[in-house]
Amino acid sequence: MTLHIDYLPTEQLIPYALNSRTHTELQVAQIASSINEFGFTNPILIDDKATVIAGHGRLLAAQKLGLQEVPTILLAGLTPAQKKAYVIADNKLALNAGWDADLLTAELETLKEMDFDISLTGFDELPDLDDEVDYSLLDGEDADVSEGVKKAIMVDFELEHYDEAYELFKWWRQQGAYVGYMILDHLRKERQKHEGN
Repeated sequence: MTLHIDYLPTEQLIPYALNSRTHTELQVAQIASSINEFGFTNPILIDDKATVIAGHGRLLAAQKLGLQEVPTILLAGLTPAQKKAYVIADNKLALNAGWDADLLTAELETLKEMDFDISLTGFDELPDLDDEVDYSLLDGEDADVSEGVKKAIMVDFELEHYDEAYELFKWWRQQGAYVGYMILDHLRKERQKHEGN
């Protein structure tokens, strides 16, 4: 498949109505800042009806910035099933990657020494990646808990609470707190109160 970039009016693009990936105002603002700094380097992927297949966050950021047109790539020839699958795959496959903690920290530290705003990378501060996190539970796998490996469990928030939750989690992690245990301890106490009634 030969890919061609076409600049189309932003208002002409149609978000996929069943897109299951969500974008908070904070994340859209981060994408917008990235576009301001680096340019629109990642075209929006669309079908032949100008429906967005991948790049919903970039489209929202473009609208926030008031961009009149954006770069797009037409993915021609995909079946309806392939379109649905790629909307999910484009987001999920990226989440399956990890980080080399030493290299990431070194690169971010170098950027800070160069007086570069590292928040443009998506990191507000140098990350704590000392311990590996196993996300297999989020994929429905019943994996054994290994010593020294943190297990991730998804916690859902309504959109109105998400930004506050993000800031609170971030603040407590900066204090060196074990946030998972704090949640566990609270839920345990609430269950004991419930069972005591």
